[in-house]
Amino acid sequence: MTKNQTTGRTSADTYALIALLDLADNLPGAGELRARSYELLGLAPGAAVVDVGCGSGRAAAELAERGARAFGIDPDERMIGVAGGRWPGADFRVATADALPFDDGELLGYRADKVFHVLADPARAVEEARRVLAPGGRIVLVGQDWDTIVIDSGDAALTRAIVHARADLVASPRVVRRSRNLLLDAGFGDVTVEVHTWVSTDATMVPVLADLAGKARAAGAISDAQAEGWLAEQRERGRLGRLFLALPMFVTAATRR
Repeated sequence: MTKNQTTGRTSADTYALIALLDLADNLPGAGELRARSYELLGLAPGAAVVDVGCGSGRAAAELAERGARAFGIDPDERMIGVAGGRWPGADFRVATADALPFDDGELLGYRADKVFHVLADPARAVEEARRVLAPGGRIVLVGQDWDTIVIDSGDAALTRAIVHARADLVASPRVVRRSRNLLLDAGFGDVTVEVHTWVSTDATMVPVLADLAGKARAAGAISDAQAEGWLAEQRERGRLGRLFLALPMFVTAATRR
């Protein structure tokens, strides 16, 4: 199975990720969080904006629907193919966060949602964002802290082990704690930080919990029996409407000076 040279994903990986992104996009509160990120961009009609790590393209399409000249960027050509097929109203291109296909100062908006945690060098991406933004342009970064996924379980120690093992597989799992300082270091001003917490109490998030447990098991942090037992408990909680998962999402915004 062919892997993407930049992301290391196979086609199966890409389509599994699309399924998770689609799930996340439709969670209660997800639409409101996207809308808040668009509001923080403060774009006038016709302003050029990029959604970096656009995935299957929903945010770029929604920005275009709001009157922006929207671009979606992703390093996975399969992802870009899906985005272009779903949302023909935006311009989708294959590129990476540290090498954007725009001239200096070409854009007035830059958005990245659940992206910076996968980057080995988020500071480099921030510098590239500053390059492509015109003075007065806005940057908005949305993301989670991978150590602060809150899950109720009868085995708190095992749950911590699963969450932390999954975090250890992420390139920059705690980048949201650094995002404000990264923007300040790059010369951005008017830096603000907000937190919006998603809470799920039914079976909707069981696929996400299965992914957490599966990744922890694959990393050797927990046994097959531990993963299966923990996930069985979460499935039962979901069936009974007694599941509890809380995911704080941090929104860091700033202005290009």
